[in-house]
Amino acid sequence: MQEHTPSEKKPIKFGEAMTILLVMLLIMGLGVIKFGLSPTTPVLLVIALVILWAKVRGADWDTIHSGIIDGIKTGIIPIFIFLLIGALISVWIAAGIIPSMMVFGFHLISAKWFVPSVFLVCAIVGTSIGSAFTIISTIGIALFGMGTTMGFNPALVAGAIISGAIFGDKTSPLSDSTNLASAIAESELFAHIKNLMWSTIPAFIVSLILYFFMGTGASNANALSKINSTVATLNANFSITWWAALPIIVMFVCAWRKIPAIETLLLNVGLGIVMLFIEKPNTSVSSIATMIESGFVSKTGNTSVDALLTRGGISAMMSTVSLIILTLTLGGLLMKFDVIQTAMVPLAKRLKSTGALVTAAILSGIGVNVFVGEQYLSVILPGKAFKQTFNQRGLDNLALSRVLEDGGTVINYLVPWGVAAVFAANTLGVSTLAYLPFCFFSLLSPVFSILSGFTGVGLKRLPSSDDSSATAATMAADGR
Repeated sequence: MQEHTPSEKKPIKFGEAMTILLVMLLIMGLGVIKFGLSPTTPVLLVIALVILWAKVRGADWDTIHSGIIDGIKTGIIPIFIFLLIGALISVWIAAGIIPSMMVFGFHLISAKWFVPSVFLVCAIVGTSIGSAFTIISTIGIALFGMGTTMGFNPALVAGAIISGAIFGDKTSPLSDSTNLASAIAESELFAHIKNLMWSTIPAFIVSLILYFFMGTGASNANALSKINSTVATLNANFSITWWAALPIIVMFVCAWRKIPAIETLLLNVGLGIVMLFIEKPNTSVSSIATMIESGFVSKTGNTSVDALLTRGGISAMMSTVSLIILTLTLGGLLMKFDVIQTAMVPLAKRLKSTGALVTAAILSGIGVNVFVGEQYLSVILPGKAFKQTFNQRGLDNLALSRVLEDGGTVINYLVPWGVAAVFAANTLGVSTLAYLPFCFFSLLSPVFSILSGFTGVGLKRLPSSDDSSATAATMAADGR
């Protein structure tokens, strides 16, 4: 017998879809912002209400379960990557890789210009590697430790790290999200990256200026004393050596050879274990297994250093994984019952001006991030909903692919229940709402993209549209 979904029996109306989304936003917003809850419980409550709504509309359990499976299925690879990153962090700390990065960083990066330096370093390395998650969980942890040691606001340092990592992820041809946006909009990858610069460079420059104003001047005696104390502690308790750069080099090589993330992370975990055995031959297999499973426990006697370096492990990632599963479940249900599609498609058809169209597409990407919390869906859904309308308005696919990045990819880090935000907050130990005001690049990218939509500056149009406009202008000049 053929299965019928509720949408086939009784199509969802625009008002109904918007009501569902607004109730979701209210519940999750109140839970996280008003009551300070972890996003897990509000998301679970919303899932229960969506299932109740679906049953009231006549959905059977098989259809509901199918939506859940479809949603979670898209996140299996990212979930496995998160688990590997948990193992990588603990191994890299134990092998002295992250402590070495901190010690060398203290010598290379000026305390006076620390925060803008952090933003630049993460942006440059991120562009080379193409993975914001990797930057945050490796170099980011080291830089975060340095910043808190110097006395900088942890939320400001986290914002600079995440902003730089997002810039690198957004502008790298090796980035999954950049390739996805290009593919969904059917634009050529390198042309897409080049066109991104119209909004990305202004956002980058303004962010850098803000970090210069907000993150300088920490070169006082107290900060230098803390740095010296931390360096001494790290030297006494970890193997600080230039060989620690080897895993970073391997990661660069893997990125440029386009080796997938899972294989790259497994290789680096293995390399870290080998380095640990070389530096500490008496290390037992059971202690390494415990560290990979439960994380590294720092016992230097220095309270601040121990707080910074007691982290990692697969178990530490399970809270992130559980929220990701719930978020993907919610996204799968909303997709299965056409809630998101119903809310977005009519909006795309009613827009008159180009600026309004670009703004609506960006707001749709932001909306998907807020309501679903999944980075890839924030690119896929608006891309499918707005592609035809963009082309009908004479806009090139490059215009759409840039909008998908500016409203989708970069915003997920600002949503407390978003997959990327949960990962960043859990890895750095700073809540999303705390670092959000300092994540300037994510905040500014959609602003400059919207300005481009209204001014037309950098807005790529179809050749036929340009030709017809030129012909119309010529005819007007000739009096025809």
